[in-house]
Formats: sequence, C-alpha cells, structure tokens
Amino acid sequence: MGRTGIDRRGALLVFGSAVVWSFGGAIARFISTGDSWTIVFWRSAFAALFLLGFMLHREGWRGTRRMLADMGLAGFGVGACFATASTCFVAALAYTSVANILLMQAGAPLFAALMGFALFGERVGAATWIAIAAVISGIAIMVSESIGGQASAVGDALGLLMSIAFAVATVLTRRHARVRMMPAVFLGTLIAASVGAAMGGATRVSAADAGLLFVFGALNLGLGMALFVTGVRLLPAALAALIGMAEPVLGPVWVWLVHGELSSVRTMIGGAVVIVTLMVHIGWQSRQQGPPADATAQPGP
Repeated sequence: MGRTGIDRRGALLVFGSAVVWSFGGAIARFISTGDSWTIVFWRSAFAALFLLGFMLHREGWRGTRRMLADMGLAGFGVGACFATASTCFVAALAYTSVANILLMQAGAPLFAALMGFALFGERVGAATWIAIAAVISGIAIMVSESIGGQASAVGDALGLLMSIAFAVATVLTRRHARVRMMPAVFLGTLIAASVGAAMGGATRVSAADAGLLFVFGALNLGLGMALFVTGVRLLPAALAALIGMAEPVLGPVWVWLVHGELSSVRTMIGGAVVIVTLMVHIGWQSRQQGPPADATAQPGP
C-alpha cells in the first residue's frame, strides 16, 4: 500500500459491517432451536429476503435482473464463499465459544494479503504485514487452549474455514471492484438456505425463535453483507480484512454484557493483542497522505 491513504467511506462501511456482524453471537445465544441447520436455513432465508428487497428498492425489477446477470463467475465465487462463511459460523457455535469463533476469524487479513499478492500482485506495505503478524500472534494465544482440551478442534476448524472463505470473498470483491456484488451475497444466502433445508429436514420454529431468526438473518447477516460488499471495493483487501477485526473485538463484549459468558484468560490476552494492533494500525493508516486506495472504484453496492 505504500503511502496510499484510506478511502474513509469504504473504511466506515467495512467498519459498520463488522459492528453489525459482531452482534451475531449474542443473538444466537437467545435462540432455543437446537438444530444448527434449521438456524442456517432461516437465517439465510431472511437475509435473502432483506437483500432482495434492498435491490428491488434501489434498482427495480429490471435493474435487479441486470445486476444478477452481470455478476459473472466472480459473483458466483463471492456468493459461494459467503455461504460457506455464514454456515460455518452457525455450525461452529455448537462446538466452541463465541470468543474463539470470532478470534479465529482474525486470520482473514493474512489469508487476504497472501492471496491478493500471490494471485493479483496487490502489494502490501510493511506496516500492514507487521499488523497481520501481530493479529496472528493473538490467534495463536487463543488457539493454544485447544492443546489442553479447553476448546474444540472441530470448532476451531470450522472457524478457520470461515476465515479462509471470508478472505477469498474479500479478495474477489476487491479485484472485481467494478462488479456490483450485492447480487452475489444474495446468491450466497440462497445457497446457504438450500443447504440448511437439505441438511436440517424439519424447519418449524417457535414464534419467539422466528422473530430472533429474522433479526439474526435480515439485520445481522443481510445488512452486514450489504455494508461490507459496498465498502470493501474501495479498500485494499488486507486493509479491509484488518478493519473487519472490529467484529472479533466487539463480539465477545456483547456476549459478556448480555449473557455473562466470560472468556478465558488466554482468549482475553489474544483479544487484547488484536484490539491494540487494530487501533494502532488503522490510526497510522488514517494519517497517511495520498489519494483513496482505488480511485477507479465506483460507489454503490
């Protein structure tokens, strides 16, 4: 990135998506339905309805059809990655704590940086590499609990897969900045809903759970996706993924405040590493002079 400055609009949108997503664990803890696949189905279905309504409101039927037709293979790839990430998040909740899941996601900046550089030659500045290394150190502290049996290897594996899928989606969206990816995330929610329906069988839930699943899907997942794909096009992939680390920072806080679920000492230490790294790096980046990271990217979802 060199001395390229942050596109503030993109940074705010990506940060907003992280804040919205960070409430996911706290919301999920209220849902009484025990079947993870049923939760995946309803969460994804409500997110799909939200995203479809958003596109129809902004573009109308004709514009929405055109956007769906124009997203191409890149859009299908982004949709598949978001479907994988959102499904792994819900499934991992059955195996490990919210804090472990969200902190495992901190690997996304490293994966995004490596893929962006290896596949598309997107250079990453030394300061960003240092920040990524610090974030990975925080992850290592957290994952060390698995060695002592205090955390689930299955949950960690699902969290890792979620992180990789999210990184791939970030890189593809950034690489194809001129392609409007709102239809792609809509496709991703349809894929996830189909998988949830096929794997879960019965999809009946109580009225209370239906209301929670609407919030979990339409607002937590759908709105978060809309903000993310709009903002990530304006930022380098590694930087966008780093800003997204506001999610693992805030997620355990909401769970603690709402449910009293305390994190372990190692998790808190790892989280502190992530918090400090994010604050220092974003503060440093915001002081750099220069044009936005991608002056050619067009606004809009």
